[in-house]
Amino acid sequence: MAAMSELDDDDLASELAEFAPPEKKGGRPPREERIIAGFEDIQRFVDAHGQPPRHGEERDIFERLYAVRLDRLRALPDCRALLAPFDRQGLLSGAESAASLPGDSMDDDELLAELGEVAGSPDITELTHVRATADRRAAEEIANRETCEDFKQFKPLFLEIQKELDAGARQARRFQKDAEIKLGEFFILGGQKVYVAEFGEEFLTEQGRRNARLRLIFDNGTESKGLLRSFQRALYKDEAGRRITEPTSGPLFDEPKSAEGNESGTIYVLRSKSHYPLIAAHRDVIHKIGVTGNDVASRIADARLDPTYLLADVEVVATFRLYHINRTRLENLLHRIFAPARLEIEIPDRFGNMVKPREWFLAPLPAIEEAVKRIEDGSIVDFAYDPRTASLKNVASAA
Repeated sequence: MAAMSELDDDDLASELAEFAPPEKKGGRPPREERIIAGFEDIQRFVDAHGQPPRHGEERDIFERLYAVRLDRLRALPDCRALLAPFDRQGLLSGAESAASLPGDSMDDDELLAELGEVAGSPDITELTHVRATADRRAAEEIANRETCEDFKQFKPLFLEIQKELDAGARQARRFQKDAEIKLGEFFILGGQKVYVAEFGEEFLTEQGRRNARLRLIFDNGTESKGLLRSFQRALYKDEAGRRITEPTSGPLFDEPKSAEGNESGTIYVLRSKSHYPLIAAHRDVIHKIGVTGNDVASRIADARLDPTYLLADVEVVATFRLYHINRTRLENLLHRIFAPARLEIEIPDRFGNMVKPREWFLAPLPAIEEAVKRIEDGSIVDFAYDPRTASLKNVASAA
């Protein structure tokens, strides 16, 4: 590519012709009309923004184009002479803005090619972003992290995930392009495990694709507030990007061989009698889900003294007997199913220390009963709890 100072008049006219409006009828040669029209575009930008166009990937594409064009016009003496009578903003006397970022010292054609001009488009306003630029920005967005101040509540989740990976209960599978991402799921990005802790309100991109703001927690104690689309793109572009699967539950239930002697535990669903405003307002849909090998009544006898039970008495609204079952695995499975509806509440214990109970969920009793039945018959692998509808959703058919 010729250097700026080596461009003759015809070269400049050729480069600017693609971006100038149609030739005007008048006494000037077409070449001069195009140069003046291109300069007027820059002047309109300055009128609108109060400053000359500048380079930089964070800048709007049109600003970058105008910055390149202004540098060219400043560099050619005959263009400066032609435009001097029109230079009401003193643009021609300014320093070349290309010096600010060497990566932007390219001509208009190169810039358009990098940013993805629509093939055959006669207008620079009809542009799309090339994937390389989008991928780079996605990676930068996810990489822009800060310290996770409440990491202590997430650390046990990562420890449990690693144990389940080591035991073979979970697997790390290659992330597929544009694959679904849900609240409460785990992934591996850049060699680190990532937990989707928050899933903001969804919106549509200009291309009509689903997007949302995520809170992503990393196992090194950092977090980022990336977009769903950016996270998907970063996972797919990372050759080591992985989705951590839900655990394989195995045969959790066995039929009892006789009416007695085979029971090994109980799933219990509790409702709080707390007068705490949030609990009282939603008492009918706030439930504690747990599994115990002891008598449920004995387990909850001192509930009003235990922060786990919200420091209030509770009532038992449902129980399910278990036979030959790993109670810990079952309880973990139930909590993962309803994780999107986990009740985020912090209450002081008897000593004034703030406690976050983790086993309370905003889920109606019928949804919990259905989950238990689907765990028993094995169909739970095709379902996920949807907080928006307060019910289990068949994710297999949706896919």
